[in-house]
Amino acid sequence: MGEALTAAVAGLSAGGTYALLGVCAVFTYRLVAVVNFTGAAIGTTGTFVMVVLNQAGVPLALAVVAGLAAGTLTGVAIGFVTTTWFAESDASSKAAVTVALFIGIVAVGLRLTGGQHPHPFPDLVPGSAARVSGVELTNAAVVAIALALVFTLLADLFLRYTRTGLHLRALSERPMAAELVGVRVRRLSLLVWGVTGAFTTLALMIVAPQRSPDFMSLSLLVVPALAAALIGFFRNFWATLAGGLLIGVLEGVASLLGGTNQYRGALPFVVILAVLLWAQRGARWDEAR
Repeated sequence: MGEALTAAVAGLSAGGTYALLGVCAVFTYRLVAVVNFTGAAIGTTGTFVMVVLNQAGVPLALAVVAGLAAGTLTGVAIGFVTTTWFAESDASSKAAVTVALFIGIVAVGLRLTGGQHPHPFPDLVPGSAARVSGVELTNAAVVAIALALVFTLLADLFLRYTRTGLHLRALSERPMAAELVGVRVRRLSLLVWGVTGAFTTLALMIVAPQRSPDFMSLSLLVVPALAAALIGFFRNFWATLAGGLLIGVLEGVASLLGGTNQYRGALPFVVILAVLLWAQRGARWDEAR
């Protein structure tokens, strides 16, 4: 029981990152109607900019700021592509575009960073926050979870109670009508892409030292992020937050299962399949009757 609790707590750091990435995916989908497969790749780009600058002698604080700026600009660039050439495309086409962009970013990133060779990442939040009954809760886990909670709360309040949030919801649901009534569609869309780019970059900067430190592995964190978003059906921020934390905890506990430990990376795919089957239960029940 003690080992399981320790593993579950250890999984909270990754879970907080999954939750934040998932909430960013929901935020993007609800406001610009795009299932964004590039989220983690955007954050990875900013994270590697930080690493390269820091290794070149730039102070860590400045390198972090530069990495966040790079992640933000990368997000804006992808948003520019989707809003300029694919604004009138359907959701499936936009998702396919982000998949293509994801492949392109990863290919360029692997080329520039030396393939899948590991890189040393600075630990932005080292140390232990608390130890409860022998279980250590790291500062990285606390910060990751806190960021996920703050972004979830702000996103929810922003959409519900601000004028800009209402404009963005109109942009997602009726983009042509929103533009006709004077909503600055492109500017708001780029704002969404930039904000999510900054938050995903910060999340990956925090979790990178605990993950496989290469461009591909960090970019593939989009899978658990989208699994978390799917738990919230790309609508509910709080369900997505809970889903991301749950996936992280389950991965931590799965590390104790000797024979299946090497397959724990497949857990997000199992979650995706389970949610899709659950979503189709009504149709299947009707057919059975």
